[in-house]
Amino acid sequence: MYVPPRPSPEDDPHYAIRLGLTGALSVAAIPLMEPNMPTIMAALPAGLIAAQRKAFNPVLVIAAVVAVCILATLMAWVVNLLQPLPVIYAGAMWLVYFLGFGMILRTGAAPGMLLVIMAVLFSVVGMNGSAAVAMMRAEFFSASLVGLVVIPLAYALVPARTRQIHVAEPVPPGGDAVVGAAIRASVLMALTFWLYAVMPPSDIMLAIMAAMVLVFPTRQAVFFEAGQRMRATLYGSALAVAVVAVYPLSPKLPILLGLVFLAGLWVGTKVLYDPRPHMAYQNAYPAAMALIAGALSTQDLGQAVLSRVLLTLVGAFTAAYAVALLDSVTGWRERAGRGMQDGAAGDPAAPPEA
Repeated sequence: MYVPPRPSPEDDPHYAIRLGLTGALSVAAIPLMEPNMPTIMAALPAGLIAAQRKAFNPVLVIAAVVAVCILATLMAWVVNLLQPLPVIYAGAMWLVYFLGFGMILRTGAAPGMLLVIMAVLFSVVGMNGSAAVAMMRAEFFSASLVGLVVIPLAYALVPARTRQIHVAEPVPPGGDAVVGAAIRASVLMALTFWLYAVMPPSDIMLAIMAAMVLVFPTRQAVFFEAGQRMRATLYGSALAVAVVAVYPLSPKLPILLGLVFLAGLWVGTKVLYDPRPHMAYQNAYPAAMALIAGALSTQDLGQAVLSRVLLTLVGAFTAAYAVALLDSVTGWRERAGRGMQDGAAGDPAAPPEA
């Protein structure tokens, strides 16, 4: 799957300031919008702007927001329609997973990832009834609206130095994408069944982390991505603990916004200059935002951090081992062209696959 390159300090020296500003503005919108699930509103704009490179691309931002709203509407409709029919419901979710992973493995582009994530979220939340599905859909609409306002505002206040628009160049990994997508859809479906049976929707991060790991087509890239997800979770948890520990000393909204801004500034600086893989830091900020928003609403921070770390560890590495085993048995990757390379494996810090 395509992974955005590290932002260049020459092209965008104020990337870190803009990232922190976006986080602060998103948190400031929560008391105004009063969402039922503030974690989505806090994390979505931060995740979208963290992936931006070079100059502001309004088409990309609008397309991402529209895609989130459309997929939220479609998945809510599918879940409400099929949830009374368990076998058909499970089969339909597997098919959606298969289509999403197939898009990724055939093109190397990321839209399929959004399809998989939305399918996991809505399928599990749908087990709690149509009211929970309607609430989830409304939360994504509200968060998308906030992102549509906050991201252009952040770029207007802190523009990039370059005027060049970043153009993504995903490289398809090659091989038999049908077999690879079927393997990944089946592994994710097994984890989803576990969530259906024994886990509450609050622990849905297990399936989310597994889905993010499964998009990569090579064994080395899958395990590398699992490690980066674990690092991102640890960094995000540490940031959330620091913010929530300091905030009660002076529990005022400007203090909270300043702490969130400083957290984003630290993460953005690490993305720009730290020699280690930048995606762990980039993914850490939305994770921290979700934990902070949850801790300041209804969640217990200690329990949320522990759950997130353990679920990331279990979900990511269980999925990685299962996919590595099935890939080895089927050998679908051996049909890939020798010149093909996965996006994550292209990171300088990732060792080449043996």
